[in-house]
Amino acid sequence: MRTINALDSTLRSYLSAEQSNHVKRAYYFAEQAHFGQLRRSGEDYITHPLAVAGILADMHMDHQSLMAAMLHDVIEDTGIEKSAIGNQFGTTVADLVDGVSKLTQMEFGSLKEKQAENFQKMALAMAKDIRVILVKLADRLHNMRTLGVLKPEKARRIAHETLEIYAPIAMRLGMNNVRMEFENLGFGVLYPMRARRIDAAIRKARGHRNELVDKIGHQIETTLEQEGHNAEVIGREKHLYSIYKKMKSKRKSFSEIMDIYAFRIIVDSVDTCYRVLGSIHSLYKPVPGEFKDYIAIPKANGYQSLHTVLMGMHGVPIEIQIRTRDMEDMANNGIAAHWLYKSDGQSATGSHARARQWVQGLLEMQQRAGNSLEFIESVKIDLFPDEIYVFTPKGRILELPKNATAVDFAYSVHTDVGNSCVACRINRRLAPLSEPLQSGQTVEILTAPGTSPNPSWFNYAVTAKARTNIRHFLKHQTRDDSIELGIKLLEKALLSFETSLEQLPEEQLQDYLERHGYDQQNDLMADIARGNRLPAITAQQLANKSSTDPLQGGEVEPVAIRGTEGFMVNFAKCCHPIPGDAIEGYLSSEKGMVVHRESCKNLSDSKDNRERLVALRWDDEVEGEYSVELRIEVENRRGMIATLATRINSMDVNIEKISTEDKDYQFTYVDLAMVVQNRVHLARIMKRLRIIKSVHRVQRVKN
Repeated sequence: MRTINALDSTLRSYLSAEQSNHVKRAYYFAEQAHFGQLRRSGEDYITHPLAVAGILADMHMDHQSLMAAMLHDVIEDTGIEKSAIGNQFGTTVADLVDGVSKLTQMEFGSLKEKQAENFQKMALAMAKDIRVILVKLADRLHNMRTLGVLKPEKARRIAHETLEIYAPIAMRLGMNNVRMEFENLGFGVLYPMRARRIDAAIRKARGHRNELVDKIGHQIETTLEQEGHNAEVIGREKHLYSIYKKMKSKRKSFSEIMDIYAFRIIVDSVDTCYRVLGSIHSLYKPVPGEFKDYIAIPKANGYQSLHTVLMGMHGVPIEIQIRTRDMEDMANNGIAAHWLYKSDGQSATGSHARARQWVQGLLEMQQRAGNSLEFIESVKIDLFPDEIYVFTPKGRILELPKNATAVDFAYSVHTDVGNSCVACRINRRLAPLSEPLQSGQTVEILTAPGTSPNPSWFNYAVTAKARTNIRHFLKHQTRDDSIELGIKLLEKALLSFETSLEQLPEEQLQDYLERHGYDQQNDLMADIARGNRLPAITAQQLANKSSTDPLQGGEVEPVAIRGTEGFMVNFAKCCHPIPGDAIEGYLSSEKGMVVHRESCKNLSDSKDNRERLVALRWDDEVEGEYSVELRIEVENRRGMIATLATRINSMDVNIEKISTEDKDYQFTYVDLAMVVQNRVHLARIMKRLRIIKSVHRVQRVKN
């Protein structure tokens, strides 16, 4: 365990004496605040903040981050408030400490909700000062190193959270050393037996590998020396968790994973990186398609390097990474590398700019998320390990996760572009919005004013920004739809009592809203549309009538349905109503208004719930296409299904589903689901099918 004096000598190697003294003062303040408190291991509590500060000192972080590390548990675990820290050490340090502190004063419904709320609070603090996450990562790293003293259940929970959230965040910020330690420690806690067995296998294999590693390394060094390159060649060894992940995801044995030899070549300039690449490719044959230039196009976390795979002696694959010393530092410490030189008020560049951009994205997600659990799910989606790089028509490069589609691309350009997207061109050809993008493609988004996100996009959008925006839009769209439908239903019900919303006295309506706990009229309308409050009973109460059956209040015109009402009007899958059918509605508390045919058997079964039934009719200007099912009895002949499909396609009708069922040795039933405009359109289709020679009978499926 490092002492404060040992830490002080480390700090003086890169901080001024005054800054180092500020850190020591924060240490003595924390020591007094935590006096008498012990860790689970029995050590004084102050050893933990000191160790966290030590981790940040090894990254050469600034003095304010180190002071926050010393004080990070003071607000949470002692009686000292944020204002007291602000008075002693300044508002910047107080804000950092507050951002790392958990929400201990609040009551939560579940542990999951508590974790989500804590993470959301930290994300908001990160938006103001990104050093919050660096202090938090150092705090979590020391906790992971000392998990052995906790109960196994709690240790597993912390390890799981670390692998799920904090290791990907460390990777997103380019902090590879922290990420690797998180993964190895978490793996050891969650899967101790697997970790022990892989570790033993690595030790055993190391003896056989060392000779070949030395031989290849010596060959590379000699070649580079002969060509006048000043380079350091380091043999890389995969860590436990990455071996386990590769074995699991690629379904490979341990020996197959260990057959690959990896080296890192560190040089002094970017120009030398490319020269060394040429030398290496002349030494061993490169594997086609395995070269990646992360110097020209850095990864989202700021990582830069040249990657290539070579085929060495005896057919041994060799992975090579070539980078400068600055890139090596950036690869290991990410955003924390050179913090002192990047945080002196200059404009953010490189990994710092990317990190701030990512945090800004988190802030936007948080504002659009419904709750903290939804927000943390979005963050998990966003912490992707693999990126692709695509181009806008003007040549701008955008980073997207693997399997991203044009919808993700549209939202990454701008939220408004995503919301009004209608089609896309990939490399100048029209392509479906659902097509996964590949690195190097040029993507052009076609937009149209007045359009809106499609619910089906949710099935193939992968970025958190796209999914959050689609969900946000659909939530509001659903509410607008439900308010509009609720007004229609209530107006229709009020007509039974010879009144309307306009005729109701304002104080009478306000009194009703207050008595039933509604803040505004729109909330009541939305509840009516969702089936949570019945329009007939609501109308009776608003009109102050005592009729035992408000539906008998007189002859009332049915509610007109146009088919464009949105998400709160659903068409029953049991009877498939289409324009021209006699219809009736059922108010479901789960699906809103469900439209059935009047003759539907399921509707008959609902007659006991008459107050939920709503008289409906089709509007004169009905729009859209509607699903319908036909059962066709045909002779058992080859090519009959193809004949039916061709005939239907010739009428520009889309077939949604087709299935067959044998009636007997002579006849077969063909069940077709298709979309039509109305009953006249359907009758025309049925007539065209009946004139096919081997068709015996065509009928519409009723239920």
